[in-house]
Parts: sequence; C-alpha cells; structure tokens
Amino acid sequence: MSIKYELIIYWSDEDESFVVEVPELPGCMADGQNYEQAVTNAQRVIEEWIETARELGRPIPEPRGRLFYA
Repeated sequence: MSIKYELIIYWSDEDESFVVEVPELPGCMADGQNYEQAVTNAQRVIEEWIETARELGRPIPEPRGRLFYA
C-alpha cells in the first residue's frame, strides 16, 4: 500500500522515542526508537487504521497532501 498521508514526526523526551502523528486519521499515532523505525511503525498503523475503518463501515479520508497549520 502506498502511504500518502502527511506524517508529523518529533522526538519525545518523555517517551524517549520518535513519535509519529497522522493528523488526517484521528487517533492514528506510532513511535519508534529511531526515525526509520517510527516511520515503518506508522505505515503499519495507517494500514491497520484503514482496515478497521473499512470493517466498521466508517469513511476513510483521502490524503490531502501538505497541511498548513496556523
């Protein structure tokens, strides 16, 4: 699956890991001990998020590309 959702990636001192948020998919987050692992985990979580939404008959947002924040 090609993942085209925007990822927000940052280091968390509290968790001592990189955290990945997927703002277009509510509640979709992942983490990892390094940057690459965090992104890999995020890809898996996005796929699971979409699979669960399909099973529940919920809408799946289309990737919008780059988001702008105020």
